Amino acid sequence: MKTPVLISIVGPTAIGKTALSIKLANYFNTEIISADSRQFFREMQIGTAAPTPSELSQAQHHFIHHKSITDNYNVGAFEKDALERLETLYKTYNKVIMVGGSGLYVDAVTKGLDDFPEVDPNIRIDLNARLEQHGLTDLQNQLKILDPNSFKSIAIDNPHRVIRALEICLGTGQAYSSFLNQKENKRPFKTITLGLTADREIIYDRINRRVDIMMEEGLLNEVRQLLPYKEHNALNTVGYKELFNYLDGTWTLDFAISEIKKNSRRFAKRQLTWFKRDKSILWFDYLTDNKKIIAEISNQLI
Repeated sequence: MKTPVLISIVGPTAIGKTALSIKLANYFNTEIISADSRQFFREMQIGTAAPTPSELSQAQHHFIHHKSITDNYNVGAFEKDALERLETLYKTYNKVIMVGGSGLYVDAVTKGLDDFPEVDPNIRIDLNARLEQHGLTDLQNQLKILDPNSFKSIAIDNPHRVIRALEICLGTGQAYSSFLNQKENKRPFKTITLGLTADREIIYDRINRRVDIMMEEGLLNEVRQLLPYKEHNALNTVGYKELFNYLDGTWTLDFAISEIKKNSRRFAKRQLTWFKRDKSILWFDYLTDNKKIIAEISNQLI
């Protein structure tokens, strides 16, 4: 029996991963697993650029809007769920598509999660207290000193990610990034990872235009409805936290929109930094003809 194949599509936000995933799913007559951690939550549709109803109708998708923002769902749970779903799908298909820009979640499926040493739980308690007293910038500055590589690659605007990296640095005396990719779990499938990219100016322009479209589609109303839940971790993300600042009177709407664009551009830069570490990724310009991409996949399957 042929080894099953996972075709993983990665790249920065707004580069066209969803469109390519659907085209490949249709070509290979298979289904799609989403590894975009923001698209898991059903209440967050516009601001996460989740596939539209039309796109969802073109191919069977998994892990899109299957959770609520009130659910406690993390990368470990996703790894387990995704591997179980793949096992089921491989009973029908030899190839499955996975798409998403959340590097940690992609790696969890393809490589497995990294092992970290146990550290004193009081460190996290202290870091959370600092977050409350001095804000996220204080923790970000310390991480930049202790582990510049993590500062450049993790979701630096997510306090949970920053605290996790810092507690490892402080608890072990070693950089959080030094524990990454130390082992690779054996998977019962072959992974072919495709990366979409473009010149930075093009990526940034696509991001800016996407934010404008989101606002036209009603992102502000979506965020307004979620205001009672703003303290949930799922909503501490680009596109939502900025508009919360507008709704509570801290920022003007124009400034909040400009911050969404700026933070989305920063997020894209971090995505590329994360994925560029993996030398096995086959990179394509976002305008590459699908036939060329399919031909390269075929070459990898030989």
